[in-house]
Amino acid sequence: MEFCPKCKSIMIYQGDIAVCRKCGYSKNADDNSELITITKRNDGEIPVIEGDGIKTLPITEAVCPECGNREAFWWMRQLRSADESEVRFFRCTRCGKTWREYD
Repeated sequence: MEFCPKCKSIMIYQGDIAVCRKCGYSKNADDNSELITITKRNDGEIPVIEGDGIKTLPITEAVCPECGNREAFWWMRQLRSADESEVRFFRCTRCGKTWREYD
């Protein structure tokens, strides 16, 4: 799944062009340098955000368990059924470690 770097909506493909359904932003489908891509690891446990798109995510104060840095990018993801709360994920702005927080 890819998201628009301008408004964060889902991009859809129309031939060789990725187009934002919300704001109309378009980009050649081969050039994914600005798009945010979310995939899952093979173990299906933690969603992974790849590419430079992570720099567009919000930053919050959170202590990294790996390096002790106090800033992290964050995002939320519904991993289980709809009646359970979302899980908040963090990625350290310094070392890149990803961890999650349960409510």
